[in-house]
Amino acid sequence: MVNLFGRVYKKSDLLRHIGSVDQVGGVRLVELSDSVERGVRAALVRTGQLNFLVAIDRALDIVNADYKGIPLAFISPTGIVAPSFYEPEGLGWVRGFPGGLLTTCGLTYAGAPTVDQGEQLGLHGRISYAPAKLHYAGGYWKGEDYIIALEGETKEARIFGTNLTIRRRLEVKLGEKRITIHDKVTNEGWDKQPLMILYHMNFGFPILDANSKMVSTSHLYFPRDSEAKAGAEKFNEFQNPTKGFNEKVYIHDLLTDKDGYAYSAIINEKLLKGLGAYIKIRKKDLPRLIEWKMMGEGTFVLGMEPTNGFVMGRDKDRALGTLQYIEPQEEREFFVETGVLEGEEIKAYEEMVNGITKKAKPKMVQDVKEFVKATK
Repeated sequence: MVNLFGRVYKKSDLLRHIGSVDQVGGVRLVELSDSVERGVRAALVRTGQLNFLVAIDRALDIVNADYKGIPLAFISPTGIVAPSFYEPEGLGWVRGFPGGLLTTCGLTYAGAPTVDQGEQLGLHGRISYAPAKLHYAGGYWKGEDYIIALEGETKEARIFGTNLTIRRRLEVKLGEKRITIHDKVTNEGWDKQPLMILYHMNFGFPILDANSKMVSTSHLYFPRDSEAKAGAEKFNEFQNPTKGFNEKVYIHDLLTDKDGYAYSAIINEKLLKGLGAYIKIRKKDLPRLIEWKMMGEGTFVLGMEPTNGFVMGRDKDRALGTLQYIEPQEEREFFVETGVLEGEEIKAYEEMVNGITKKAKPKMVQDVKEFVKATK
């Protein structure tokens, strides 16, 4: 069944009203043409409730997204930058970081620039700057539901080294306001490789505002550094854009429901009749949530970033014993869902979270070693 414009339609009834499904939703392939985005292949997706832009030439990442005209994601000053402008050294990655609803970080390293076993590693890895090979973009009926999907694969590979492929499927249903991201990472080489993946999901104004709150199934967290320790007890509260604000980063361990899923959301109860955006993750694959709290002027964003590592550099994960690997020909799967909460859905979401956490406030620990020990 398709829920559109305040009414639920059967397939046959909806099709009697329209000449093409494209009238009410679907996917359209385009090519961006101006400035640093020139030549970037993209896909415009519409569900009748959600609209979002997928950058095919940026690993099938999701950039702009809106719900009924209300933007969900933070968009950085760089906009969508073509892969040819990638700067791998140091912090050069941020020169082409669009923000957006999803920027993928990895695959063999993610987090802060560092040197690991003699290898110079820049910020957040290479995969987001790699163009995808598009396998499918379209829609089809599955019973009474109309499925809209994009599928493709992106590689991080070189001769005499890494040969990893990420196969991504983005799926939505006509009339719905949630997106599922299903990734399969395969080591197509013959040597064991480090595997670090982080889903850099960036929520912004107007859902993020001084009135907003973060509601998650967190039960344990630690502040990354001294900057984050200041005011750490208010990790889930926000403020107006502040001149000179320095980013605060918190690493969370989330509790799960009976099916193994963990949750986090940004909620603004004073926007319309209440509006929020959530993420749902499968914790066994993505055991940690990074919170990036950035309340600066022009850089006003909450990152809710599920990951299988930390963000302090690959050498730090190696030293902590938390660095994951992928064996030759092994395949690993990751699942993330993101969507919108509106009105009474917010209350139901909070009741679900309280049922998981038993209304207990998350406990703060002081450093990463204590965190690792407590979450083994």
